[in-house]
Amino acid sequence: MFRLSHYMRELIAPTPLTPARKPSAPVVIWNLIRRCNLTCKHCYTTSADIDFPGELSTTEIYTVMDDLKAFKVPVLILSGGEPLLHPDIFAISKRAKQLGFYVALSSNGTRITENNIAEISDIGYQYIGVSLDGIKQTHDEFRRVKGSFDEAMHGIKLCLERGIKVGLRFTLTQDNYQDFPALLALMDDLNIDKFYLSHLNYGGRGNKNRRDDAHFERTRQAMELMFDQCYDWLKAGKEREFVTGNNDADAVYFLHWVRRHFPEQAPHIQAKLEQWGGNASGVNVANIDNLGNVHPDTFWWHYHLGNVKQRPFSDIWNDISDPVMAGLKQSPRPLQGRCGDCHYQRICNGNTRVRAMQISGNVWAEDPGCYLTEQEIGVQ
Repeated sequence: MFRLSHYMRELIAPTPLTPARKPSAPVVIWNLIRRCNLTCKHCYTTSADIDFPGELSTTEIYTVMDDLKAFKVPVLILSGGEPLLHPDIFAISKRAKQLGFYVALSSNGTRITENNIAEISDIGYQYIGVSLDGIKQTHDEFRRVKGSFDEAMHGIKLCLERGIKVGLRFTLTQDNYQDFPALLALMDDLNIDKFYLSHLNYGGRGNKNRRDDAHFERTRQAMELMFDQCYDWLKAGKEREFVTGNNDADAVYFLHWVRRHFPEQAPHIQAKLEQWGGNASGVNVANIDNLGNVHPDTFWWHYHLGNVKQRPFSDIWNDISDPVMAGLKQSPRPLQGRCGDCHYQRICNGNTRVRAMQISGNVWAEDPGCYLTEQEIGVQ
């Protein structure tokens, strides 16, 4: 995850380079339930509006939560499916808050209603991310349910009325890139706190529909717009967060943007980006699915590291007998192809390994989602 606004602030008001803080344990994205009322084109869980057998019971969830706390996991992002369809979502959330986790909710927004907004507000989620794939018809076509855009917007407005920090989550593809400017305008109009742009990753239905991935030139155009908008808003005193995910090449592209517009600041930004270090799958980001399987991140559902019903998460996560986990934790990673030759490995860290695995069968091959030119990555 590339925290664009953080580095844009460094551009505007630089801070000294201090020793990097190593997280005690990974952020855990936890798919509590696979059931969902929508069937999105790019859903990495391939969710549907049915019950999936074998899911963790609430008692098992609490046991795992205790282990995560003892392991010093700092953040739980509760996801699905649609997590608000879990019958015990509020009890689970309340317990997570009581244990001291930073607790976020990742929702499609359609199940945030007048009937539960008071409970949602009482939980005190630090952040609620709501997915929007475009405006009106574009969103509805992606979500495959007519009216889902209006329902999601209603949920967002209910959160805003309660003072809940809410953000928009947008997956950029060939079919919705044209709505990106309108979504930024929507963010400004409603004074929404955060915008998360996800590049398409090749998991679940996202892999089945990978032909819809945004063309590289359109990806570059979207990133240029995001950089410009983030800079302009921060300079104007609008404190909003911009984050991108599933393409750590964004950080390298940002460095080139800085070199073009603020060349004197480029060495400082490069040093800060290298300290960040790029892709954190298997290191600072983890996933537990609805069945209790542990994965390097949310897009690795085809690859299991172990199951929390049999072994504690803390044991699974520290086990580097698995060759993929060993490679992900290695520095530098054993990258091949363009990624192996790239001069910016210390910033990007090999980008998203899932795309490489899905396309070539080789987890260490070059990432086919890297939209940078040979010149931009320093390869002759």
